Amino acid sequence: MTTYLPAMPIWCAGCGHFGVQAAMEGAMRALGIPPHEVIVLAGIGCSGTVQNNLGTYGYHALHGRVLPTATGVHLANPELTVIATGGDGDGYAIGMGHLVHTFRRNPAFTYVVMNNGVYGLTKGQDSPTAQDGSSALGFDAISLALSIPGTSFLARGFARWTDQLHVLMVAALEHARARRGFAFIEVLSPCVTYNDTYPVWEATLHDLDADPDHDPTDRAAAFGRLVALGDAGRMAVGLIYTDDTAVATDEPAHPATQDVTPEANREGYTRLLSRYTV
Repeated sequence: MTTYLPAMPIWCAGCGHFGVQAAMEGAMRALGIPPHEVIVLAGIGCSGTVQNNLGTYGYHALHGRVLPTATGVHLANPELTVIATGGDGDGYAIGMGHLVHTFRRNPAFTYVVMNNGVYGLTKGQDSPTAQDGSSALGFDAISLALSIPGTSFLARGFARWTDQLHVLMVAALEHARARRGFAFIEVLSPCVTYNDTYPVWEATLHDLDADPDHDPTDRAAAFGRLVALGDAGRMAVGLIYTDDTAVATDEPAHPATQDVTPEANREGYTRLLSRYTV
């Protein structure tokens, strides 16, 4: 059940974010996760309204700060399914420092980045992933993530390829919920108003899930494959890397699960007060 009526999306007709929202909803249904056990946190930008539409708990974070906020929520209550969301500007520009260290720490929640190569909300400025003519993608977060030993799940989908995106979203949520670590999924989600990349991406994408030579458990090979594809003007989509043996970073006691009644903590209170007794 939901405690409020979800909002209607406010994105432009044809925006890739509709496909991302549908994949998130479909994955939660497929895994049987009730809305009250999910919290979706969003950054700033057009993608920053998705948490209003889902009927789950939602939180609108500060610009570039969705990952430390999501980390705090996860540590406070690990029983929640935590999904951080945002755009490429929010995640790869002002939020870049947080992204690098979240890869390194490998906490057990999911991060969905809606990449359209543009700041759509502020009317079309180039984002870090804007194409400059020399490559299929500007900044590539997945190549960066492959160079960080702590990463454990890396995938990229395309909003138009709905069947594959559903499978990737389910796999990402399963990875995080199994406490294997940080599930990172970038979704190519075109902005039809300021940067309509549907035809460009359709022509340049290479589906690794259909590539018999791709082994998503081989980090070095995955990195080399991305480099080779980039040199050829192609971009990889699919499950790029996963470590199913990974274990999320050791976590401290979770505040939401602690017994805070006076009776359960009387001994600790007594020890604390004795330090201040004259």
